[in-house]
Amino acid sequence: MRGEASRRAEPELDESLNELAELARSAGAEIVERVRQMRHAPEAATLIGQGKVEELAAAVAAARADVVVFDRDLTPTQQRNLERTIEAKIIDRTQLILDIFASRARTREGRLQVELAQLNYLLPRLTGRGTAMSRLGGGIGTRGPGETQLETDRRRIAKRVQKITRELESVRAGRALHRQRRSAVPLATLALAGYTNAGKSTLFNRLTQAGVLADERMFATLDPTVRPLILPSRRRVLLSDTVGFIRNLPTTVVKAFRATLEEVKEAALILHVVDASAPAAREHTAHVLKVLEEIGAASIPQILVLNKVDRIEAADAATIERRLWDRAGASAAPRAVGISALTGEGIDRLTETIDEVLALDPMVRVSLRLPLGDGGTLSLLHEFGRVFETRYTGDRCEVEAEIPESVKRRLGGIEGC
Repeated sequence: MRGEASRRAEPELDESLNELAELARSAGAEIVERVRQMRHAPEAATLIGQGKVEELAAAVAAARADVVVFDRDLTPTQQRNLERTIEAKIIDRTQLILDIFASRARTREGRLQVELAQLNYLLPRLTGRGTAMSRLGGGIGTRGPGETQLETDRRRIAKRVQKITRELESVRAGRALHRQRRSAVPLATLALAGYTNAGKSTLFNRLTQAGVLADERMFATLDPTVRPLILPSRRRVLLSDTVGFIRNLPTTVVKAFRATLEEVKEAALILHVVDASAPAAREHTAHVLKVLEEIGAASIPQILVLNKVDRIEAADAATIERRLWDRAGASAAPRAVGISALTGEGIDRLTETIDEVLALDPMVRVSLRLPLGDGGTLSLLHEFGRVFETRYTGDRCEVEAEIPESVKRRLGGIEGC
């Protein structure tokens, strides 16, 4: 195992290497050695410098290692230069994560998202991959030297990226349609979010009896699942399980999984699950908050769910909330609940807290202008609100009504909302 860092504190470096080792094990690798290097700046050609490359090559030969994983992204040039000296496959952190995602994706959407991320990663790395990449095309219909193999490969990948993007947009539209259908009965949606391996799927199963895969391996579940949940007040809500986050989550992954992450953006409440027993729980919390901000979900109310409290002392559990939320520029900490998704400890208190934090739907007064043929929206207003007045003018129906705030939000595209 190879991890390199520059100007990073020892605890952070150790945590990052431990996480990389766990990722590698999740991909099916056996760790035979770890190598660390501290240097003032990366070396442009090889990242780690020629002397370290030769040292690493000797270590790989002695251990008979097949793969060397770098704990940072490599440029295409660095990867090629390293492979010339080290007789092993060279991959970086992003490539490892994408490999794990490829092995975990089960649904058509998940497989498309992974393939798109892999192609976007591969495209800039085509340059100079051996002499085969500079072969010239020829034959009838070509003039001059023809098209190089490199250009052909780029064109094929670009076309495939466009096709997958269109298919994912279709999936995204379908997911939006499902949300719209769910909104016909105004149910609040809760989203589970958190660092990978924090216990989200175990908690999801505990709350909904869904039976989704819960595994100790990182990124055990990629495909989102939505199930109903009955709160102590007898309110019915929807709970969504989503992909776990990780430090330095590759941009290609965030972009590819946009349709999945939209489940988080559309939630009325986020259950931010933290492995309270993890030594780096505070850093994990900060990374999740950063991703939530990047996808536009930072303003959604949260409950901090401190999972795996069965593994820590009671005294630690009493102070862990303050430690997790002690970060620069933090706003007021959300409500926190200590639970064990495995044993069921604290689950009743969690559902009661959800009931308290999840605001009841206030009624709001609206004036809407509907097309005459939009009987569905008019029926929705009568079913879930109070219609005070209906006027017909030309090809429009003007309605004065009082409806729940959640219904108003979901009718946001209608004139007057």
